[in-house]
Amino acid sequence: MTVSGVSPAAIAAAVAEARGFLRLEGEVEAALLARLAASAIVLAEAFTGTLLVTRTAEDVLPASGRAWQLLAATPVVAINGVMGLPAEGAPFVLPADAYAVDVDGDARGWVRVIAPGAAGRVAVSYTAGLAADWAALPPPLAQGVAMLIAHLFNDRDAGRAPPAAVAALWRPYRRMRLMAEAHS
Repeated sequence: MTVSGVSPAAIAAAVAEARGFLRLEGEVEAALLARLAASAIVLAEAFTGTLLVTRTAEDVLPASGRAWQLLAATPVVAINGVMGLPAEGAPFVLPADAYAVDVDGDARGWVRVIAPGAAGRVAVSYTAGLAADWAALPPPLAQGVAMLIAHLFNDRDAGRAPPAAVAALWRPYRRMRLMAEAHS
C-alpha cells in the first residue's frame, strides 16, 4: 500500500492545537513541532487502523482468482480506478467491465478482477480517510494527537511512555481485524 503523505494543512492544524495545549507563543521550534505532529498523526493512524484526514492511496493486488480482495486503508471514501500491471510492457487502464468494486457498510473497500487481460497485478487507486480536513476530525482523535505532540515535545530526552489518556482517547476509533475476511 502506498498512501500520500499527511497534508501540510493537517500538520499545521495539529501543530496549532499542540501549541495551545503547550501554551507556546510565537514560532518556537516550529520545524520540530511539525515533525512531531507528522509522527503523532502517523502513530494515531497506526493505532486506530484508520487514516485520519482524507488522502489518496494505492494498493497493488494480484489480478488472478476472481476473488474479492480487501484494500488496506480505511475508511474508503471512493475507489477511483484500476490499472493493469503486466509482467512486461506498459501499465494500462482496465475497462470498467473488467473489474468490480464495492465499499461495504464498515467503509472497507473491495476489488474483484473479472477479466485481467495481460495484467498479472492491478494497481487500485482510491481515496480514504475519516475526515475531509483537521477541523472535521472527531475531537477525541485530535486531542489525542495534540497530547502526543506535547508529550513528544516535553519529554524529548526523558524516554517516558506517552500518557495513557492518548490511547484512551483513540481506543473508541480503533479498527481491528482478527482474521481473514471474505466479501460476499
